[in-house]
Amino acid sequence: MFGIELVTAAFLPAAFVALLAGILSFLSPCVLPIVPPYLAYMTGVNVNGLKTGKHSAVLPAIFFVLGLSTVFLVMGFAASAFGRAFLQYQDLLAKLAGIMIIVMGLHFLHVFRIPILDQEARIEAGKQGGGAFGAYLLGLAFAFGWTPCIGPQLGMILSLAATGGELSRGTGLLAIYALGLGIPFLLAALFIERAIGVMNRIKPYLKTIERMMGLLLLVVGIMLLTGAFTNFSYWLLETFPGLAQLG
Repeated sequence: MFGIELVTAAFLPAAFVALLAGILSFLSPCVLPIVPPYLAYMTGVNVNGLKTGKHSAVLPAIFFVLGLSTVFLVMGFAASAFGRAFLQYQDLLAKLAGIMIIVMGLHFLHVFRIPILDQEARIEAGKQGGGAFGAYLLGLAFAFGWTPCIGPQLGMILSLAATGGELSRGTGLLAIYALGLGIPFLLAALFIERAIGVMNRIKPYLKTIERMMGLLLLVVGIMLLTGAFTNFSYWLLETFPGLAQLG
């Protein structure tokens, strides 16, 4: 499915990282708090209006997720194309990406702070939404906005896509990242009243979630820097020979 055996095996741990990064991106301190206002904006009501259940946010949420997924898929394809063009420098690219990801991980672990990553890019929710098409455009804007909270996570997945050198692999990783970010958003739209209650209970733990993201970045960065992803891929092939048949 993904070309050669090593790439197939390497895709599995990278895919898990992409899914986990997407979920943690949704739970990050500058995404989770804006979910209700975004849903309210897209449906043209205030947050209290969403709680009444008179206005469904599901359809706009679907188009919002489609919008951000469009951008992520294009990014994944572009990152893979870049990595493929510089295939002879894959080892160097992996090490540089690893160093960059480690630095961002240390930021989220509060070892030191990078001011630009503490900024937040938000769209203020008004009283009138733009319907399904407007929600799609909002999804595009959200992804292109590269909010600092999801920027490092997204950058990590793009780095994994670029160091793989396979177009299908990179695009697939960004699709999985979009699922990790988009599915919780759709669930929040589907069960809005319960979701708002859950999000309110999660808010006191946002700093802990941020540190979890930092730990994930740190681990992935070290694996890229040391070549552990490649070693783990070989281990998967040796332990589960059936994976080779997926190539």
